[in-house]
Amino acid sequence: MVLFLLAIFISINNQSLFASPGWSGDTAAQKSILEKISDTDAKIIDTAPAPASAPFAFGDFSWLNGTSRKTSPPAFDSKYFTGDVTFDLNYTHSFNHPIDNTVVGSTALARDNELQLSFMGIGGDIHVGNVRGRVMMQFGTRSTVVPRNDGSSYKGQYDLQTIYRYISEAYAGYHWDVWHGINLDAGIFMSYIGLFSYNNFENWGYQPSYTSDNTPWFFNGLRLQTFPTDKLKLEFWLINGWQTYAMFNKAPGVGMSIYYRPKEPVAFVFNNYYGKDDEGAPHRFRFHSDNSYELRYFNRPKGSFVSKAAFSFTGDFGFESGDGVQPFQTKSSNLPAQNFISGMLYNRLWFGEHFAWTIGGGYMHNPGQYLVLAPTGYADTLFQRQTGPGSTFDAWDCSTSFDFMPSQNVTLKLEYVHRSVVHLGAAPGATALTGYFAGAGGVTSPSGFTNTGSYTYTSSGASIAPPLSSWGGWMPDMVNSESRIVLAFLVRF
Repeated sequence: MVLFLLAIFISINNQSLFASPGWSGDTAAQKSILEKISDTDAKIIDTAPAPASAPFAFGDFSWLNGTSRKTSPPAFDSKYFTGDVTFDLNYTHSFNHPIDNTVVGSTALARDNELQLSFMGIGGDIHVGNVRGRVMMQFGTRSTVVPRNDGSSYKGQYDLQTIYRYISEAYAGYHWDVWHGINLDAGIFMSYIGLFSYNNFENWGYQPSYTSDNTPWFFNGLRLQTFPTDKLKLEFWLINGWQTYAMFNKAPGVGMSIYYRPKEPVAFVFNNYYGKDDEGAPHRFRFHSDNSYELRYFNRPKGSFVSKAAFSFTGDFGFESGDGVQPFQTKSSNLPAQNFISGMLYNRLWFGEHFAWTIGGGYMHNPGQYLVLAPTGYADTLFQRQTGPGSTFDAWDCSTSFDFMPSQNVTLKLEYVHRSVVHLGAAPGATALTGYFAGAGGVTSPSGFTNTGSYTYTSSGASIAPPLSSWGGWMPDMVNSESRIVLAFLVRF
């Protein structure tokens, strides 16, 4: 290019090489030289590096479980801000008919036999040059259901559950145009352990299996995203802990996520976490490995009946060790085992663009109960008395759901879910619960209300049950299985 421009400049000023002795005007030799210069310039252009493509932009991955199916442009978009708004409403009917309308053991559901706003997310992405950020506020039952599982906020002063509960994501960072992109972000961001997305609009099913439901939905700290190729993401975490606003002990948690999509019908996800997340056990560490595989094994967009078919499989393995526990029971040690082994399998069929059917389920084995979601009401008090080293929890679930998607912005979902606890054992010396899910008598009080029976409340809004003697020996009704129907209305712009 430089040679070409220089030749033009000299020619315009009548002082070019072609006007010197031995050259006369527009000769064949002159044309040959110009052609050679142009060819050289073209080669330089051809060998110049092209801008890196966006990661995972080579295919359509809207079929993935846990990924938005929207391929249309965002409804709210500008040079510096791209909006994101979601409404998630559900009506769930439990065949146990709990008197207090309370769902136990779920982060997707909270109330039975009522229409509830589960999640309203309002926010979006900020992009000014290479500076980036995301803010997503959350309102609805999830702003209570998810934060209550974080016990780190009870360490020290200031109520972290109150100040963070209405934020699902809030981070800022910087982007480098290296490889196919590098991002460094600080704040609260969504975790990827368990495959299902926090936003149910992106999921094949509504009620996740235990593998996703009992693993973290958010992390608080730093993350470094790197995209060496357009098919691979390597992400590193330095965070406060396992779905914690604060740190339980003096060491932060660390982790790594690997996304690999070698071609459009295939996706792999690998996540690993290490941290110290047990109150009163500063020398106990936790390790967790999360591994998923998704395959679209049929794709015929113009098919007269089934247009797509895919399945997802996730297997998780983890354990805790130290301060009186070990990963597995051994003959040479009397220490109780604490580990987490779970799996889930789902299959989905699409019928054209507007209908889909999903069937699947999973299981969870969790000695030590360290990742079991604590029940609510007085059942929480009883659960805390029996949990800990030596306790056991084995459960399975299955579900089937039918989706009607009239547009890319709307999903109507009808789902049937059955969940069952096979074994629920207490720590040595403690009294075991009679079950885990809420039965007909509920888990709150004899009447089902908290404004009768001397309930008290924390500043975060959590209810604290009075002694059982307040109700003349009443006990929460805990059972080992539940079946329910979920009707969900999901809208995303």
